[in-house]
Amino acid sequence: MESNQAEYVVIKAKEGGVQVIGLTRGSDTKFHHTEKLDRGEVLIAQFTEHTSAIKIRGKATVMTKFGTLDTDA
Repeated sequence: MESNQAEYVVIKAKEGGVQVIGLTRGSDTKFHHTEKLDRGEVLIAQFTEHTSAIKIRGKATVMTKFGTLDTDA
């Protein structure tokens, strides 16, 4: 995947302690990176050749090219 075509997501924490976890590509999906956000902090994440999924724990707003959504927990 070329960097100019990679997709980004914006994650804004609505509470302290929101965890953002990057998951790897390949035959075995594994955690490869974790960030913890304080209330109001924003993280801009990119899907890459290594990152196939992003898991979010906690209350946050997630903005993508497809729209905006809020997590429930």
